[in-house]
Amino acid sequence: MIVTDSSRLIQLLKDTRTIAVVGLSTSPYRASNGVAAYLMRQGYTIIPVNPNYDEVLGLKCYPSLRDIPGPVDMVDVFRNPAEVMPIVEDAIAIGAKSIWFQLDVINEEAIARADQAGLLVVVDRCLKVEHSIHRAALAS
Repeated sequence: MIVTDSSRLIQLLKDTRTIAVVGLSTSPYRASNGVAAYLMRQGYTIIPVNPNYDEVLGLKCYPSLRDIPGPVDMVDVFRNPAEVMPIVEDAIAIGAKSIWFQLDVINEEAIARADQAGLLVVVDRCLKVEHSIHRAALAS
């Protein structure tokens, strides 16, 4: 299901505890780093996914979603749209409940595949911004 309305976004954010951030950078100047750090401060468990690093934000970094040893609620994607189909397939394979395509990460085929597989799908939105907007509702 493609999530677009506020009430479903709020419920998704409430139900999510563990977020795998694909494409998480070590650079504090990259959006992925700022979003992940913010989400950590909000109490979410963050799992960095990037084959280029062993550690990001003081956390063990995994080369791919399939290398993560435990369950993942949400996959947050910071990648080039042309490269996201394998990420969708991995998210499905590990049993993620949702996938969040960050701003400008739009690949219609990958979105359709994630939706068809039963994942909750958020497209072209920033997870940090949405969390901030709905923060009061999330606290209740």
